[in-house]
Amino acid sequence: MTATTIPHVPTVRSRSASPASAVPTAGESVFRTRADEVYAQLKRDVADFILVPGDRFTENEISERLGVSRTPVRQALFRLQQEGFVEVLFRSGWRVLPFDFDQFEQLYDLRMVLETTAVHRLCEADRRVDRSLLDALAEIWLVPAAQRSSDTAQVAQWDEAFHCALVAAAGNAEMARVHGDVTDRIRIIRRLDFTQQPRIDATYDEHAKILKAVRANRGDQAAMLLRAHIETSQAEVRKITLHQVHLARHAGKTALR
Repeated sequence: MTATTIPHVPTVRSRSASPASAVPTAGESVFRTRADEVYAQLKRDVADFILVPGDRFTENEISERLGVSRTPVRQALFRLQQEGFVEVLFRSGWRVLPFDFDQFEQLYDLRMVLETTAVHRLCEADRRVDRSLLDALAEIWLVPAAQRSSDTAQVAQWDEAFHCALVAAAGNAEMARVHGDVTDRIRIIRRLDFTQQPRIDATYDEHAKILKAVRANRGDQAAMLLRAHIETSQAEVRKITLHQVHLARHAGKTALR
């Protein structure tokens, strides 16, 4: 894989909020340090294809682009290094790590366990379920075909929020926390799954069926539909190439103009 230098990006703000914010986590703190802000921005850069696998950069480049000192940049980068997003190069700055598809496979398997368990719990009569989250999902996914969004970035965010909301609605904060971490780590490849209209149409159809089964308290059916839905996405992940990532970056840069 040939490493490239990251292009200059004039803005440090994401074009839209992170979909994970659609489901707040219990005990989440509103106080954020400058290092936290840099960390969050760099993760958005990865998710928005501003930084792609193989890109090399220095702490000075990030400091200048974000308008901060090197200290919070270094702290954020070490945190990202621990999470497997970047690596430090001896006397050569930093590099965005290549995709680890074996790890993605494991994360998808974990995601499937968490989400199918959640929908089973949503359909158990003796459990407390956050129906407001399910009602909010219905307003997005149970709409006529003419009212469906064709905005790939928007649908990608809604897709992520859909799955997070299913887990959050089941009422287990620890499950939601672990699922949120998994969601965070597979975000970039999930977004690559929304580059073609047929995948958007299929997502609407599949989400609608899952949601209808949950609202009817048909747990086995909901879990079966959800498993098939995740397996389809997992199969698409195996087809991802670095060329697709660079095409996504080009499309993102065009949208910013």
